[in-house]
Amino acid sequence: MSKADPTPIESRAIQRPWDARLARRLVEPLKNTWVTPNHLTTVRLIVGLAAAVAFLPGTYGWSNRAAALLVVSNLLDHTDGELARLSGRSSRFGHWYDLASDAAVTILLFIAMGIGVGTVWGIDLGVSPAVLGALAGSAIALIFFLRMRIEKLAGKAASRQSTFAGFETEDVLYLLPLVTVFDAIVPFLIAASIGAPLFALWVIADYRRVKRILSSSNEPVRT
Repeated sequence: MSKADPTPIESRAIQRPWDARLARRLVEPLKNTWVTPNHLTTVRLIVGLAAAVAFLPGTYGWSNRAAALLVVSNLLDHTDGELARLSGRSSRFGHWYDLASDAAVTILLFIAMGIGVGTVWGIDLGVSPAVLGALAGSAIALIFFLRMRIEKLAGKAASRQSTFAGFETEDVLYLLPLVTVFDAIVPFLIAASIGAPLFALWVIADYRRVKRILSSSNEPVRT
């Protein structure tokens, strides 16, 4: 990508999240080794899928294991990008591989969580817990797709989430071990099935806002 002048979206200040800073420190020793960013993406994908599988039984013990695996997966999610920047081994395939892995892990996580709840809890929620998980997962898939579209239109900075004290919106998943420890999977799943679609609506509005800004500033669409 050429070093063109920043768009109105890109020019805003960006605060790096704390987990990205930690990931950078962790991968610094790998800078000049055979390990590539795609290797780290694959490790992250495997750990994330293992977390989803661990949610399937729906028991207290397995849910806590799943939550712990998810925390590791979320931290690993930042390592590939940090290594790519440190080593200069960024690639278009690696970027899309990372985004696809993010979407797959998150969607399957919520679906598996719903299946687990339906298997063990036996609570009448008026709708299958698996459906609630699929609803949350589908909304998150839409969020990922729109963030990719925003990045294509206005650059990587434009697709970044809002941060507060170094925390991003998605960092709420770091609290999942507290949810499982206090056996609160059911209310969490219900909240996710409501909150994720609402957040998707916000991302849709943000996507339309970015398009209006670029249109008014005559910025070309990036490819």
